[in-house]
Amino acid sequence: MEVFWHDACLEHDPGSGLWELPGEWDWLDVPEPHPESAARLRTFRHALRHGPVARHLTWSAGRFAGDDELARVHTPEYLGYLRDACRRRTNVELNTVVGPGSWDAVRAAAGTALAAYEAVAGGRARLAYALVRPPGHHAQPGLADGYCLVNNAALVAETARRAGRRVAVLDWDVHHGNGTQEVFRDTPDVLTVSVHMRHGPWGANHAQTGGPEESGPGNVNVELSLGAGDHAYRRAFEEVALPAVAEFGADLLVCASGFDGSAFDPNGRHNLTAAGYRWIGGAVAGLGLPAVLTQEGGYLRGYAALCLHALVEGLLGLELLDDPLAYVPDDTQLVDADLARARSALTGWAFARAVTGDPSARDRA
Repeated sequence: MEVFWHDACLEHDPGSGLWELPGEWDWLDVPEPHPESAARLRTFRHALRHGPVARHLTWSAGRFAGDDELARVHTPEYLGYLRDACRRRTNVELNTVVGPGSWDAVRAAAGTALAAYEAVAGGRARLAYALVRPPGHHAQPGLADGYCLVNNAALVAETARRAGRRVAVLDWDVHHGNGTQEVFRDTPDVLTVSVHMRHGPWGANHAQTGGPEESGPGNVNVELSLGAGDHAYRRAFEEVALPAVAEFGADLLVCASGFDGSAFDPNGRHNLTAAGYRWIGGAVAGLGLPAVLTQEGGYLRGYAALCLHALVEGLLGLELLDDPLAYVPDDTQLVDADLARARSALTGWAFARAVTGDPSARDRA
C-alpha cells in the first residue's frame, strides 16, 4: 500500500482557545490547542512509520493542487474568499480557523489526495492513503464547515468521474459527510455513503441532517445511535453500506477515513475499537476495488493513531498490534431500529427492498 504525504499539511495552525472555539476565555487558565492540530497528523505518520505495519508500506510525496483543480468541486468565489482569509488568523466558520500557512496546507492536502488517486488510476497502486490535513468531508462547494476547508475526498471522486470512472465514496468518520453529499447530490455516476452518529444539523454551514430522509438514488445515509460500537458498524456495513456500493456498480472507491468514532474520541459519541477499524479495513479490501483513502477526523491522537494502524492492517489482511485500551461494552440493542430506519428510505434500492421483504425485489435485483 502506498501512503502519500506533504510537509505543508503541517503548516495549518488553528491556534488555541476553548477546545475548538477560538478567542479569549478569561476564566480558562490555560487555552487548549484546537483539536485539529498538526500534532495529530505527525502522530499518525509516526505510527505508520514505526509500527509493525511499516515494512508493508511505501511512502510517496504529494503535491500542491492548482486553482483549476480545486474549482472542480468549489466555486471560484469561495476559493478567492478562502485564500484571502488565510492571510491572517480568523475563523471562517464557528470552529473552523485559518491563518498564515493554511492556504498552502489546503493546496497540499488536496494535491496529495490527487497524487494518491493518480497512483491508483495509473495502476501503480491498488490502495493509496492520503495522510493529509485539514480534513475535508464537511466542505461544501461554497462553504467551510467543521474544520474542513476543501473537500479532498470529493475532489478525488470528481476527478475520477471526469475520467470516466463510476465512483463510490464511503465515509466512516463519526460525523455526517454533508459536504460530499452536497457536492454530488445531482451526480448520477457518483454514490456517496456515510455511516455516522446521529447528530443532526449544527448551524448555517451544516444545514444537512445526515438522516435517512436525505438518502436517494445517489446518496445513502446510515445514522447510528450514540454508543454504537464494533457490532453496530459491522452490521451497518454488511447490511447497508457495502450492498449499496455493490449494487451501484462502482469501479473506484474513495474512502473518507475518520477515527473520531473511537471509544476514546472527544469529538464523537461512538465506541469503535481498533479491532472495529481493522474489520472496516478488511471489508474495504474485500470489495476488490481500487481505493483511495483520505484522512478525516480522529482527535485523541494516540488512540486514533492505533486505530489508523489497525485499519491499514485490515486493508492488508494483517493482524499485528494489540489494543491495550479498549474496554467499553459493545451495546447492540439499538442497531435493529437504526438500520431499519436507514433502509426504509432506500425505496429505489434492490438490496433494501429484499431485506424488508418486498416480494418483487428478487425479480428486480
